[in-house]
Amino acid sequence: MSPHQAPIVHGTEDVLISLCNSVSGVLQLATQCPIRYSGMVQRITKTSLKPDIGCFVLVDGGFSGLIIINFSAEAAMELYRSYLLTMGMGESDLAGSYTSDDVSNVMGELMNQVVGDFTSKVQRELQTYITQSQPKMIRLNKQVNLSVDANLDAPEARRVTFYTGNNHIFYLELAMDHMEFVKIKDFEPQEKPDPDALMALAGQDSRATKTLAADRAQSETDDLLQSLGL
Repeated sequence: MSPHQAPIVHGTEDVLISLCNSVSGVLQLATQCPIRYSGMVQRITKTSLKPDIGCFVLVDGGFSGLIIINFSAEAAMELYRSYLLTMGMGESDLAGSYTSDDVSNVMGELMNQVVGDFTSKVQRELQTYITQSQPKMIRLNKQVNLSVDANLDAPEARRVTFYTGNNHIFYLELAMDHMEFVKIKDFEPQEKPDPDALMALAGQDSRATKTLAADRAQSETDDLLQSLGL
């Protein structure tokens, strides 16, 4: 980096945008429904689980934080139904209410995919490592305040509004310590791994290993026959 060049700084809002893109990108891909989020972010003083169904995930490592997503019953059911129908399930197999355990399980699976995408992105783009807890989906009829169980020197909290394809609303809340990532040397962020390419590569390696093993076995057999004079 040139001494006259200002360092590139990534702060809380950059981390939040990355998380928002993971939420919208993963849910949109999984449900085949358009997901968008507001261009305005709220600065809040506390994070809460709210009705009708909420999820929270703790992240730790390079930085500590708390991720909460609060779904209205309508938003949860739209995403649940769209996801399972996209997976090929029939209407008769779907739960009829957001209070069903099946809805909680499916939404928990989706949130695990969202946070997994986010943690992978943090590692590639910010060159730090964070771990995540298992998402906890909870059905609620009243608000419950949550805080990060960590020693945060200057905690910050943000809330972003999301909209489903049918304009049902859900909210993302993020609490984390105030921090800045400063780029001190040039690097190219790693590209997101292509699962299909990785599986194809693994298949090629497996076939090559099997071929090598077969050739080795044939060679050993030939050596044995030769030593026996056959």
